Amino acid sequence: MKVVAFNGSPRKEGNTYHALKIVTDVLEKEGIQTEIIHVGNKTIRGCIACNQCIKNRDERCAIAHDDVNEWVQVMKEADGMILGSPVHFAAIGGTMKSFLDRAFYVSSMNGNLFRHKVGASVVAVRRSGGLPTFNQLNNYLNYSEITMPNSNYWNVIHGTKPGEALQDDEGVQIMRVLGKNLAWSLKKNRHTEETPEPEAENKQYTNFIR
Repeated sequence: MKVVAFNGSPRKEGNTYHALKIVTDVLEKEGIQTEIIHVGNKTIRGCIACNQCIKNRDERCAIAHDDVNEWVQVMKEADGMILGSPVHFAAIGGTMKSFLDRAFYVSSMNGNLFRHKVGASVVAVRRSGGLPTFNQLNNYLNYSEITMPNSNYWNVIHGTKPGEALQDDEGVQIMRVLGKNLAWSLKKNRHTEETPEPEAENKQYTNFIR
C-alpha cells in the first residue's frame, strides 16, 4: 500500500512538512509506503474553466506546463492521500488551492478517480485560521467520496518558525494518532468478496436558475 502526501507550504521543511512527516513516519512503521510531494514552491496556475477535461476525458488538465497531471496519476495509483497546507489569511495557500482545484476537477470529470481511497487533511498555523483551512481541505476529500479517518482533535498543529510545531505536544500527538488511524483505515479499506464496493452512481446536477 502507498500514501502520497502533498506539502502546500512554500517552505520545503516548514511546519506543514513536519506535520506530514509525523503522520508518514507512523504509516511507514505500519508497513505502508509513503511519499511527500512539495507543491507549495511550484508555479501552478488555477483552473481556467476551459472544460477540456470534460471534453477529452483523458484524465488530464489542459494546462500542461506544470506537474499537476503527473500528480493526478500519482494520486490515482495511491491507496491514500494526505493534503497539507499552511494558513494564508485563514485559508489554503494559493498554490496548493490551484493544484487541488484542478486535480480534483479532473478526477471528478473522469469518473471520480479518487473514489473510496483513504485521505486526511493537516494544517500548520501560527495562531488562528487553522480550522477554516482544515475545513477547506476536507471539502476536496468529501466531494470525492474519500474515506476520512480522524484523530483525537482537529488536525491542526501550531508553530511559527520551521520546526517549532514539534514543540506543540498536543499537535504532535494529533498527527501521530491520525497516522495510526490512517493505517488502520487503509488496511480495513481493502475490499473482500464479503464486502463488495458499492456501485458508483452518475452525478446528478440541479441548476436553480433555469
